[in-house]
Amino acid sequence: MGFIFNLPLIVSGPCIILLLVTFALSGLALYRTRLLPSLRFGHGDSDFSAGMVAAIMVFYGLALALTAVHLWEMHQDVAKITARESACIATLWRDVSEYPEPTRSLLQAGLKDYVDYTIHEAWPLQRKGIVPVLGIKRIDRFQATLMQFEPRTEGQKLLMAEALRSYDTMIEVRRMRLDAVEMHLPVVMWLVVLFGAVISLTSSFYFPVEDYRVHAAQVALLAALIGLVITMIVALDRPFHGDMGLTAAPYELIYDQMMR
Repeated sequence: MGFIFNLPLIVSGPCIILLLVTFALSGLALYRTRLLPSLRFGHGDSDFSAGMVAAIMVFYGLALALTAVHLWEMHQDVAKITARESACIATLWRDVSEYPEPTRSLLQAGLKDYVDYTIHEAWPLQRKGIVPVLGIKRIDRFQATLMQFEPRTEGQKLLMAEALRSYDTMIEVRRMRLDAVEMHLPVVMWLVVLFGAVISLTSSFYFPVEDYRVHAAQVALLAALIGLVITMIVALDRPFHGDMGLTAAPYELIYDQMMR
């Protein structure tokens, strides 16, 4: 089902909802025509069925809620990582801008090349779920230039110490960003979400509602609500995918305002 994460939300959302509503209505029609006539309902059976449906929906609703909250927190955490990396790049840029020539120009060119690569090459790969690997070559070249500088004054020593601290932090959060590219819900949790939806909708069939239209409307509304929640989970599952995927805006802002 990986293809669904690459669809626009305006397409995937209605498709998920329509699929669940279609399943619910077709299942209800099959149940009322084939199974319901052969079932016997006694006094109090409706209360028992209502209690069972309530229990199923409570457990399933709790699972969906916890899943959605977890994904939203994960999405926000990854957004903080990208913001922190861009802030470290901005700090490092200001630090190396105080270096003497020709080291200053070499460091600025290397850092600018890394940011340009991140925006135009690495980010499109991340949106496809691919971890970019070519950035490490640019990082290595930048690090080699940074380490070759020999400070001659106390001020230059302090400046180099601050630049190294910013560089180390940037490398750390860069690694965290790359690790986040492959973050997603495990298969077992998706099985809970999908099979839980099937069980919840099927359990809503077992009521001897006299008017089929009333029963169908209620079941369709339940299916649409579950579809909305699953759509939200799909939108948040992978931090860099889809319409709600994180963009390279923080890096673009630094590139346009400081490096260009």
